Amino acid sequence: MKGLNNTGLPVELKITGDGSHTLFVPGLQEHYHSVFGAVTESNHIFIEAGFNYVCRNQKKVQILEIGFGTGLNALLTYFVSVEQGCDVEYTAIELYPVSEDIYSKLNYQEFIKIPGAREIFMKMHETRWGDHIQFSPNFLLKKIKISLKAFHPVISAFDLIYFDAFGPDIQPEMWTAEVFIKMATCLKKQGVLVTYSTKGTVKRNLSAAGFLLEKLPGPIGKREILRAVKT
Repeated sequence: MKGLNNTGLPVELKITGDGSHTLFVPGLQEHYHSVFGAVTESNHIFIEAGFNYVCRNQKKVQILEIGFGTGLNALLTYFVSVEQGCDVEYTAIELYPVSEDIYSKLNYQEFIKIPGAREIFMKMHETRWGDHIQFSPNFLLKKIKISLKAFHPVISAFDLIYFDAFGPDIQPEMWTAEVFIKMATCLKKQGVLVTYSTKGTVKRNLSAAGFLLEKLPGPIGKREILRAVKT
């Protein structure tokens, strides 16, 4: 299946190694997720290494996602937060939202064996940008249509950042020391940033921004991922 994202660039729907969908942007030669498994990757990096790590010691978490994309990370976080009884305020930024003809074809609800998963997923995409939407007593979502450069978050507002931008070879401006200083500023002390990239420049820029880095085993197809803690 082919369509457009809101950049005007063609995108193609692809099946990854675990059977879940991702999107491919031929103009960038970039996928939104790992070709070895989109759901597997998101669970491993953002839920297990990020959300579950933070929720070991607290039951209320403010999350910032850089790159709402297909909505997969938000969907997985919603269901794990309900399961664990952890209160979540989830803010996601995205300059180029995926259009309805694309997100309506994504199959992520098939990997969540809970009634209503598709309805929740569609609602996440269909809610207005800029509004706070209460999805459950313990999950609040706000999507902001904005670039990372123009985004000015509140200081010390978040416990956890899902840093899920396109890779540093595709969008190097998203992975600079200045960007990570902004991320550190909006994190609380001991706040956590998780990302899939372990490129040398990424590690150096995170360190320069004051993060303590921890390399963790990656999901299938990727040797390592990063968890960075604000010191």
